[in-house]
Amino acid sequence: MRIGYSFWGFLGDGITDTPDGGRSHRRTLIDALIAAGHQIVFLQTDRDRTEAGTGLPYTWEPAGFPEIDILILEWRWPIDGRNTTPCTTIGHTCDLHRQTELLEFYTDQGLPTIVWDKDRQLRPDDPLRTRQNVTVCEAALHPSPGAVPLLFPVADTALDTADPAVLTAGERGWTLTYVGNQYDRDDCFERYFVPAALAHPRYLVAGKWTDTTRWPHVRFIGRVPFSKVTELYGTSLTTILLLPDRHLHSGQMTQRLFEAVLAGCLPLCPSEFRSAHRLIPASLIVSSGQDAVMVISKLAVARPAVRAELLARCLQRLDLMRISRQVTTLNQILTAGADR
Repeated sequence: MRIGYSFWGFLGDGITDTPDGGRSHRRTLIDALIAAGHQIVFLQTDRDRTEAGTGLPYTWEPAGFPEIDILILEWRWPIDGRNTTPCTTIGHTCDLHRQTELLEFYTDQGLPTIVWDKDRQLRPDDPLRTRQNVTVCEAALHPSPGAVPLLFPVADTALDTADPAVLTAGERGWTLTYVGNQYDRDDCFERYFVPAALAHPRYLVAGKWTDTTRWPHVRFIGRVPFSKVTELYGTSLTTILLLPDRHLHSGQMTQRLFEAVLAGCLPLCPSEFRSAHRLIPASLIVSSGQDAVMVISKLAVARPAVRAELLARCLQRLDLMRISRQVTTLNQILTAGADR
């Protein structure tokens, strides 16, 4: 099939000052769809070229309306002062305007459409949810009523070739690391990360945290280049998977899980995360900050073989996020859409 794909972000490393977690998995998905025989045309601006100066071998139609068989939207939502302003306004991004154009041209005319609501921002009462030609997907173990699980994908080859013993070998300069932005994570950060950081001073927090007055004693280093994420995890013993409430309650895990695991960093997960046992070994599920402190303390003195065995169990659970599973899901949706 010829797929029109709309996203606002990057396929490569992009630029540092941007909130785009999709860089960790978007190209994995696109390349797998192409390998499955589909043609892809991107329908938003080629930010890899215009902002990062990187030319990639894909097809872009950022203004027109090419002939396609199905539309896939990485869902965009109104962000005041950014994409809700007039197009000539300084700081304006046209992602929402372009998405509206695509919905009107393709979806409103009956074209099969997949809305991948990657941040759970599509309103429960949005009329799109009831349209016969629209399938809503969420990256959650327990998606909204009527939505289909489409998890953030990790490459099969990355999982199949990962060696837990090699990944956990060597010294770790950091005991605890968090890489990610503040967005709606204050409660989780306060409950889990702050106590662990105070008890284990060899830690760092990387990402965009704009309001940190509650934690003057916590060290924030700001955003880091995407290419540095693996290096940070690769030099850290543990991370804590900080998630907004809407993700905890739906069992929506971000790309931070496989980014950390594939770098040999052990992920601690809040017990509030629904069905946590499906993605995280029980010994790494924590119910409080003090619980996190104790788990990290034990891991800091554990034998390498113990850490390797734990990482192996993490890798096994990542099977749910394999790209081959996600492509199977998409192919089923694509086939059903073509039969309508």
